[in-house]
Amino acid sequence: MWLSKLQENWSHQPRWARIGAPFLLGMIGSLGQAPFGLPLLSLIGFAAAFALLTAAQNTRAAVLNGWLFGLGYFIVTLQWLVSPFLVDAGQTGWMAPFGVFFMSAGLSLFWALAFGVAKRVGEASLVVTLAIAELARAYVLTGFPWGMPAYGLVDSILGQGAAFLGPHGLNVIFFALAFWMFQLLAQPKPIFRPAGFVLVFGVALFWPLPKQQGEVETVGTIRLVQPNAPQHQKWDPDYMPIIFDRALELTAQPGDVDLIIWPETSLPAALPGGATEPDQIAEAADGTPIVFGANRFEIVRLFNSAVLMDEIGQITQTYDKHHLVPFGEYMPLGEFITQFGFYGLAASEGRGFSRGSGAEVMDLGSMGMALPLICYEAVFPQDVGASKSRPDFLMQITNDAWFGTFSGPYQQLAQSRMRSIEQGLPMVRAANTGISALIDAKGRVVEALPLNEAGFLDVDLPKPSGTTLYSRTGDLPVSLILCCGLFALWLRNRRNTI
Repeated sequence: MWLSKLQENWSHQPRWARIGAPFLLGMIGSLGQAPFGLPLLSLIGFAAAFALLTAAQNTRAAVLNGWLFGLGYFIVTLQWLVSPFLVDAGQTGWMAPFGVFFMSAGLSLFWALAFGVAKRVGEASLVVTLAIAELARAYVLTGFPWGMPAYGLVDSILGQGAAFLGPHGLNVIFFALAFWMFQLLAQPKPIFRPAGFVLVFGVALFWPLPKQQGEVETVGTIRLVQPNAPQHQKWDPDYMPIIFDRALELTAQPGDVDLIIWPETSLPAALPGGATEPDQIAEAADGTPIVFGANRFEIVRLFNSAVLMDEIGQITQTYDKHHLVPFGEYMPLGEFITQFGFYGLAASEGRGFSRGSGAEVMDLGSMGMALPLICYEAVFPQDVGASKSRPDFLMQITNDAWFGTFSGPYQQLAQSRMRSIEQGLPMVRAANTGISALIDAKGRVVEALPLNEAGFLDVDLPKPSGTTLYSRTGDLPVSLILCCGLFALWLRNRRNTI
């Protein structure tokens, strides 16, 4: 069988081939992510991961193959990370390739461990160990679950499984399909291969989600404002008034709307302060409630906030971002270091942002209760489900000018769509440079503004659908099943080796 020959010959291949092949296959595995949207190629890449595990002569070789496979996957998926470094290219541009490499290399350690454990337990266990690795990646060290393989399924009927199993359960299904593809290719008799591919992989990956049918009951109209401020101009004193005036002009355009939403950090000055910007916003809104993003001080502490201003221009509610970006919005261990007399990294001293109190809904009157998500928070399924009371819709405000124009904004949109599927809730997202959009409870983009285009979008907010299984259970059931499954596979392997 070709698998036994693969294992025999793998160790005799030149070093460049043993390094290059896993890396290249990992790159292929990443092609399910936006903007590529090629889940079949992604599945082929992950099916090849099982071949890499089989080819490894020992645990050490399996760990190396897993790390290289992950490195190829994450370098392609996270290539947008070069963009923040290029905002001030003269000062930080040289750091861009190092930032992408070291982030990808660190995340790949999760997959390396998954390969190593699977080599000891059995090749089929890679389905479980990879899923556990992705679960750990969502939680360990505050988590960074960006670009999970399951997100490549958001446009297919299979992606709707997130409403029942969440993204981590969907990862299990995806890895299981990859293992089945590997097994089909490994069969000595090929007669059943075509039927298996067409029936399973074709239906699961390419059967599109049906479009909305009939009239949709709505609760009101929301205006999403997209000022389109490039990051290198956003905080430039020469451009800030221009960008702010553009947002005011878009806000004041004629239309019968019930709520207006501006993106993250839309205000050029921090609150409370003595600036006139809030008064100008209230005048432009002309009696319509408005939610806008702003930096906000409490004495010396700085918060990244979503602020609700009512019909008469009074600020009635403020939500502070609670899941902050390490090294971008705060320095890890900054508060701990103050115990030794060093205060330069502490959020309590105004060095970076302070963490908000947690997920909480915002009362928007006739529009219902909204769960605010500020940019990065929409990446985390557990954050969206953390509110004590169920909202009527999700409201994301984001400054995605950091993400470049190739993949970052599209990947964040895909993740936002998955949050809607998981919770069974529509989402409105106001993005600085795009993509501002209305997403329905099935994760479908109903209306959207293109990337890098200033404008506004008036959308009719649909009523929420019923609660989903995942919105009630979260990640705990899948986590327990994965741990039990790995233990059972370990016991079976142990019995077989005695």
